[in-house]
Amino acid sequence: MSDSSTLVHADHAHEHPPYQRHHFETMQQQVDATGFAMWLFLLTEIMFFGGMFTAYLIYRNWYYPAFVAASHQLNIFWGSLNTLILISSSFTMAMGVWSAQMRKQGALVLCLILTFILGLAFLGIKTIEYKEKFEKHHVPGAHYSLQSFLNPDSDQEAREAHDKPLPLDMARHTEIYFSLYFAMTGMHALHMIIGICILGFMIVRARQGAYTGGHVSFVEYFGLYWHFVDIVWIFLFPLLYLISRHQ
Repeated sequence: MSDSSTLVHADHAHEHPPYQRHHFETMQQQVDATGFAMWLFLLTEIMFFGGMFTAYLIYRNWYYPAFVAASHQLNIFWGSLNTLILISSSFTMAMGVWSAQMRKQGALVLCLILTFILGLAFLGIKTIEYKEKFEKHHVPGAHYSLQSFLNPDSDQEAREAHDKPLPLDMARHTEIYFSLYFAMTGMHALHMIIGICILGFMIVRARQGAYTGGHVSFVEYFGLYWHFVDIVWIFLFPLLYLISRHQ
């Protein structure tokens, strides 16, 4: 290689910002490619959760009385509190993106930490709810109990909802409700756990000044992921907790 070619190559390499990957010719190309990949990923997630939403609505239509009785076993207070927590976390995450764009390192770190804490709070409340389901044997499987639906007077939530005893064949379909409940909220919680782990990584990197030097794509695209997870819960909450609570 001639000296002139070496100088041209060196100048070209020097023009690349440190956060530009070597296989992209320009920074704009990298931003466009990663943005397309992120939106494609979110599209697959929409189809994934959309399938579970569709299954829930179909079974709810088939076994409406069972789904009404089963929904009374969910605590609206905990569900509402978790909704408030996730809406708050969306705000702190949006402020984190803004802080990265404005190159405010301290504000970015604070917003990421707040989002991290709110995510943990959501999982803590969901753990309380899951614990109650285990204690009442409402986890689908060999030990699933129909007692709350065959004899509502034996269950506090069923008494407060003024439930009437279900026929045995209909009571058995409450297990379908809880199967979908654990599948949908469990997958949502898994996405939350993944997001919290990424947040922990981002907090460490943000304290090192990684996202306030002009390259904010990682924060922006993670913000999209976090908002998507929050939106999924906005659909889950009324679907599982609010509708189908009255005959």
